[in-house]
Amino acid sequence: MFGNAFTGWHLVIILLIVLLLFGAPKLPGLARSVGQSMRIFKSEVKSMRDDEPAAGDATTPVPPAGTAPVEPTPAATAPQKPTDPPVKP
Repeated sequence: MFGNAFTGWHLVIILLIVLLLFGAPKLPGLARSVGQSMRIFKSEVKSMRDDEPAAGDATTPVPPAGTAPVEPTPAATAPQKPTDPPVKP
């Protein structure tokens, strides 16, 4: 989107502005909190990837032992009637 709009000099200027705004004493705490946030974010993304089944996995979920399969009710399987008449062009 920005292409070559940002160069190394832009990064240096932004870092200097951050240094002036937050001051040198607060920068280690700021860097520590950013690092901790990144670790939390990465661990959450990893756990989400681990929770998702593999794309090639075609197994169906198995109900726990001792439970009877649920039969669909006739109302759930009956075709629904449209509420609005079809619109003619």
